[in-house]
Amino acid sequence: MMRALWTGSSGMKAQQLNVDTIANNLANVNTTGYKKEGIEFKSLLYQTMARSSEDNNGNIKPTNLQVGLGVKYVATTRDYSMGNLDQTGNSLDLALEGEGFLTIQRDGENLYTRDLSLKLGVYEGAYILSTTEGYPVLSAGGDIITIPAEVSIDTISITEEGTFEYTDTDGASQNLGQQLSIVQFRNRQGLEGVGSNLFKESVASGEAIAEIDDTMPTKTRVKQGYKEGSNVQVADEMVKLIVAQRAYELNSKTIQTADTMLDLANNLKR
Repeated sequence: MMRALWTGSSGMKAQQLNVDTIANNLANVNTTGYKKEGIEFKSLLYQTMARSSEDNNGNIKPTNLQVGLGVKYVATTRDYSMGNLDQTGNSLDLALEGEGFLTIQRDGENLYTRDLSLKLGVYEGAYILSTTEGYPVLSAGGDIITIPAEVSIDTISITEEGTFEYTDTDGASQNLGQQLSIVQFRNRQGLEGVGSNLFKESVASGEAIAEIDDTMPTKTRVKQGYKEGSNVQVADEMVKLIVAQRAYELNSKTIQTADTMLDLANNLKR
């Protein structure tokens, strides 16, 4: 069987996954805090048909004779560069300027997000800060951030360090005694996406490092009244989509050509 059939097949599979990834990026072009993905490819094994060698007279054949067997996809990587900051004026819309992630809790498990479109929710009879899906936001101490009933949401301000303050009835600024749990990771690429703009730590990412407890060289700053948009650039993704489509077509053409050559070989006696 001709190698080209399997080589072309591997190329079509690789480009299909590439198109799937680009389609997901385009689908999330308006998703708050979304980070675009890309595919990494590696070549498959090489079949060595002749090796470089030296004969008895000292003549050296300087090159190998090898033929590649195709391509494979090995990883998806995320681009964690900042998206555009859009001013909303909503006191519970936050954006993170830096490499940090906000800690939330889902089913007793700590997860992490860059989507800080927060809401006032209810948990065990108390008002809490939560995500749109209702998952509680955690404080730097690991507790759920609660909002006293007498505190008006409109009077709450959040500092760049993530500390909560509010204005009392006398117009004085008071500390709410709460601070957002913002963490960083040694290897952000190792984070595992679990949907809903959420990530969880893995062996590759390492454990979450609380900024409040660690002397990070750069701290994340909280911007109140802003949303971080997706970092997907539509024009770039469309160019990638065209390239992926053409690559898919070329690989399919390889299979068609190999099939035609096999057909010619099979009909030599006719």
